[in-house]
Amino acid sequence: DFMQASWDIEEVQAKGIQHLASFVKDKSAFPCLLKCTEVITHAMKTHIDSLELHVEGCTLLLEILSQALEQGVLMALDECVASCLLHTVRKHSENEEFLSSLCTLLMMVSASEVAAENLRKVGIIPDLLSILRRFLHNDEICFSCCAVLWSLAVSENNGDQAELDSAVPVISAVLQKHLQNGVIAESACSALWALSLQGCVTDSDCEPTAALLLDALRMNPERAVLVKNGCLALASLVRLSETAALAILLDSKGSGIELIKDEYHLHFDEPGVAEALCLLMNEMVQYDEVMLDMRSQKMEKLLSEIKLQFPFS
Repeated sequence: DFMQASWDIEEVQAKGIQHLASFVKDKSAFPCLLKCTEVITHAMKTHIDSLELHVEGCTLLLEILSQALEQGVLMALDECVASCLLHTVRKHSENEEFLSSLCTLLMMVSASEVAAENLRKVGIIPDLLSILRRFLHNDEICFSCCAVLWSLAVSENNGDQAELDSAVPVISAVLQKHLQNGVIAESACSALWALSLQGCVTDSDCEPTAALLLDALRMNPERAVLVKNGCLALASLVRLSETAALAILLDSKGSGIELIKDEYHLHFDEPGVAEALCLLMNEMVQYDEVMLDMRSQKMEKLLSEIKLQFPFS
């Protein structure tokens, strides 16, 4: 009430946010703090020139959302809050340190399907792509932005297809830059999978994108989620174009088929990985030439192994 009575006085908003922050460690205050997110973001939007207030507001929102996620509470923040966060992103588009925190906040927000849809509605996709292009070297920003783009791309509403189409080269650049960083590579592979499902990968991009995904699998063989999502992304590409299937067979760094076999044997007890590999193989055998090659490389033997391992799946 104190903050809402004096929106235009920056000191009131700053003191209010500081006071709310003092309750963060009090678990009993959590339900009340959950109701304060709109007030905090409105204060940030009203005093758009105050970096200090934005930093404190963002830190507090991160604390609240972290607790919410820990307790399994998905916060479906409304369009007004999404708009406030977008204004903040635009105001501080050059401030790398603050953007790192802000992008982490956006990633947490986008865990809710409703909140992700509201971020999409206010038009945040071009801003995320711009941030990625500018701060391709920043691990935290790349990880968070790819996760947000994954959430936005899996949304059922495809009203911003053109914006999503332009995301493919940017996410590919992130993956290329951070191939050896398993956490970021996993996030980027997930985003590419979501984008390929939406048909955002052009025919001419299928081959290089498939090669890049194979590189990610080679560099991070131990990461089951990356392997699963990487294979699902490859399956989507193969569904779009035979070029992607041939790219897997004829990859210059080694047989994609042998890589698939190795990945399965490394994760033979992971049903999600086995299912993704089967989906990929199922897409590949739709092309006669590819199927003949797979047969010559004894893929039937691998399929029999998977069938024995998961007889009831």
